[in-house]
Amino acid sequence: MPIKIYKPTTAARRKSSVQDFSDITKTEPEKSLVVNLQRKSGRNNTGKITVRHQGGGVKRLYRLIDFKQHAFDLSAEVKAIEYDPNRNARIMLVEYADKKKSYLLAPQGIKIGEKIMSSQKKIEAKIGNRMPLEEIPVGLFVYNVELTPGKGGQIVRGAGNGAQFQVVEGDYAQLKLPSGEVRMVQKNCLATIGQVSNPDYNLIRWGKAGRIRKRGIRPTVKGKNMNPVDHPHGGGEGHSPIGLKGGPKTMWGKKARGVKTRKPEKWSDKFVLQKRKKK
Repeated sequence: MPIKIYKPTTAARRKSSVQDFSDITKTEPEKSLVVNLQRKSGRNNTGKITVRHQGGGVKRLYRLIDFKQHAFDLSAEVKAIEYDPNRNARIMLVEYADKKKSYLLAPQGIKIGEKIMSSQKKIEAKIGNRMPLEEIPVGLFVYNVELTPGKGGQIVRGAGNGAQFQVVEGDYAQLKLPSGEVRMVQKNCLATIGQVSNPDYNLIRWGKAGRIRKRGIRPTVKGKNMNPVDHPHGGGEGHSPIGLKGGPKTMWGKKARGVKTRKPEKWSDKFVLQKRKKK
């Protein structure tokens, strides 16, 4: 997906870019595969905000994506590539040999009319095919990877992402994730060959606050702009630096900025062979 840049006719246009939807082949979603999804605006069942900076945004229907692909050994034809407002990747509409339709995450480079398949045994290692990790050739990139066999893909699902399959040792396969982390996954977990579509998504410049609000993201105020009663960074004369003893903190007093947030001695630590790279 290329990025489209307009002439700077306004101050906002000068700083913004948009997606080029030339890869989209169908504009209206499949009616049988969409549902209404009530949005919570970051609130829990008592109405209290538990996730800040959410709310508003353009209304959208939720596309039912099949992350499991348990229609094994059944050929499916790619019918359309569609835009999904709920994720940054493209989705594809496929029709199985039994005429059942489904939405799947679209890999980069997939074409209309191609045939793909999901299987629990070794099949052709081509883009879009899904099989257990132990049956995939070493060195290929995979996405929509399961962490628990049969649960469906849970990781490597964002636009442009792909995990490199490295080796199988014992009951586990080793994957190098997009973050740089090297992780062990059970070798009978399913994964789809290829990389997720829409790799240029991270190059978009949103340009103005209004476009962010349409995405359902509300404004974020820096702690240094608040009063001392509202945030540990607050107070001071003018736009003061943080200047806090002990380092930057969150609104609730916990250490922030560069502090590891992964729980110590987490149960899945034994599966992480190499930690992710620092950004």
